Amino acid sequence: MSEAYFRVESGALGSEENFLSLDDILMSHEKLPVRMETAMPRLGAFFLERSGGAETDNAVPQGSKLELPLWLAKGLFDNKRRILSVELPKIYQEGWRTVFSADANVVDLHKIGPHFYGFGSQLLHFDSPENADISQSLLQTFIGRFRRIMDSSQNAYNEDTSALVARLDEMERGLFQTGQKGLNDFQCWEKGQASQITVSTLVQNYKKRKFTDMED
Repeated sequence: MSEAYFRVESGALGSEENFLSLDDILMSHEKLPVRMETAMPRLGAFFLERSGGAETDNAVPQGSKLELPLWLAKGLFDNKRRILSVELPKIYQEGWRTVFSADANVVDLHKIGPHFYGFGSQLLHFDSPENADISQSLLQTFIGRFRRIMDSSQNAYNEDTSALVARLDEMERGLFQTGQKGLNDFQCWEKGQASQITVSTLVQNYKKRKFTDMED
């Protein structure tokens, strides 16, 4: 029986998201603080509350501070036209980067940003002067938390792991589940419960064609 949805791998750690991935769709809707560098005509009604009031021509005034979903901010961002500028979310600013460098394992990533690594990687699209520091912080945070995640996944066999994964971001949860599956498969193999190797359908069909050719 086929599943309703086959998981598609995220592409958010690269330059572009994979819009066939549910993880990337959810990540791209997270809000990003921006400042409008030019007036946006006829959009004042939509952003009225967030912009503090539209101008008489129903435009979003220049200098307005808004929170836009990542996909919209990326679509409007243009270095040449300067439509908007992006402000770093607090968890990627220097203060939080200092916390991560001190001990990344104490941070509840899922609480502060369930797509911490993917969203942070997409921030590099906006050419911030802090991009080098952000990318280094993301890498070091992942390295600092990776061993603990995999150790936990290998030492929690047949146990309730909800408390362990509650503090992980979505990518880390995927790693944890992969570790758990590997451990489970190994335990099954040790007990002789591993599935038997069978001839693939491709080989079976090849043999059938070969026998048919011999009969002809």
